[in-house]
Amino acid sequence: MTTISRRQFMKSASAFAGASLILSGTSASGRVIGANDRLRIAVAGLNGRGQSHIGGWLDQDNVEIAYVIDPDERVLNRALRAMERKGEGKFVTKGVRDVREALEDKNLDAISVATPNHWHSLMTIWGAQAGKHVYVEKPMSHDIGEGRIVVEAQKKYGVVIQHGTQNRSNAEIAGLHEAIQAGKYGKLKISYGYCCKPREGIGFKEPSDPPENLDWNLWRGPANIEQYHDNYVHYNWHWFWPTGNGDLNNQGTHQLDQARWALDLNQTHPVRAMALGGRFKWADQGETPNTMFGIAEYPNGQYVFFNVRNINYDGYEHQVENEYYFEDGGKIIRNKYYAKGSTEGEDIPAVSGKATPGGNWGSFIGACRAGDPNMANGNAPDSHYSCVLGHVINNSYRLGQKAPFNAKAGQFGDIPEAYEHFAKLHDIMSAGVGIPEDGNEYIVGPWLNFDPETELFVGDHAEEANKLVKDENRPGFEIPAITEV
Repeated sequence: MTTISRRQFMKSASAFAGASLILSGTSASGRVIGANDRLRIAVAGLNGRGQSHIGGWLDQDNVEIAYVIDPDERVLNRALRAMERKGEGKFVTKGVRDVREALEDKNLDAISVATPNHWHSLMTIWGAQAGKHVYVEKPMSHDIGEGRIVVEAQKKYGVVIQHGTQNRSNAEIAGLHEAIQAGKYGKLKISYGYCCKPREGIGFKEPSDPPENLDWNLWRGPANIEQYHDNYVHYNWHWFWPTGNGDLNNQGTHQLDQARWALDLNQTHPVRAMALGGRFKWADQGETPNTMFGIAEYPNGQYVFFNVRNINYDGYEHQVENEYYFEDGGKIIRNKYYAKGSTEGEDIPAVSGKATPGGNWGSFIGACRAGDPNMANGNAPDSHYSCVLGHVINNSYRLGQKAPFNAKAGQFGDIPEAYEHFAKLHDIMSAGVGIPEDGNEYIVGPWLNFDPETELFVGDHAEEANKLVKDENRPGFEIPAITEV
């Protein structure tokens, strides 16, 4: 297998950029792909979502899976065998372990990133530097700092970058948000997302040597971790901070994005946020919370609330959804509008809003063929704003202190709705899950103040919080500085 160092890759990417006509704004600078030209795409990460990516691209007309990429040889070989069947002799798929080998191919049009979170931004940046369009799974970034670099890379190289938040391709959700922003239901006060789906504990895995089939150096890539254990590969990396972002920015990225999408159009980042919760009952190796209530306030006074509940129990209510609360007391819950004081909901009429047609897969292909980054359903700036929302809430939790497990744990100041919704969550954990007050504690994060312009924390706790803005990367896999993109 041919591999290249980061230095060699950056040199070749710079040479490619120098040969391209860089246009202003977000116009494309890569080669134009005609409607009758086969679009060649590489899929990186071949478990779970990677299989969905492959299926999604093969359902599109005149699209070829040119490369499949994975650091696990067994996974890679399994995918290659499957591609022999799925390709039906129409094209040949090459398997490589290192994404940089695929990016060297001047005839490759796009990459599709379905790797663990810690790889999302770096592969996206490398793809942009090589002139490739990028479809990247959620969350687009593993931390605040690298997300900003993705945005700058998209601006500089003009490629299409589309985020794997499928709801952005739902014209009816777009229409609802356009109606909310137009004031049809009054002034939106709280946009509320839920990521309440049952999961299980992951136990403990002892440190060990990585299996021979896994290229451990490539798997961890930019993540600054040394010791392998079996809980990292191939799914439970979600529940460790160096590689994942917990369910808030895993499944929750979809609902976070939808919550922020409904806010006034001029709102980008929150000005303050806090979170509390814990990892209850499982007593396992995982680091991220399985229970969380988060709040973020925006410059105009609008709020995003978020709720994570993962512990299964008898009577568990599965909620992966969004709600909207208005200043006059009205609310939208499960596609029904309830006027203040009313228990009889009115159906929300289905009205199509602005979304590139074709679903999440087809819209990306359409944007690539048109060479128009603005056609992406979930472009780089919008994706960055939504991911940062999750990162800021997570950072509050990570700086939290222990507090008694009771309904008084949250300090929400003058936000009575926050206490109301946290009290509901606490009742579920106490009476439903059956967590006793004695012997259990919440982690209560501080209110963190955030500057939307500098994308840095300010005020109390700023020094600690700003250490979490950008992860330290391993040598050879560094996220470039803005001046080096």
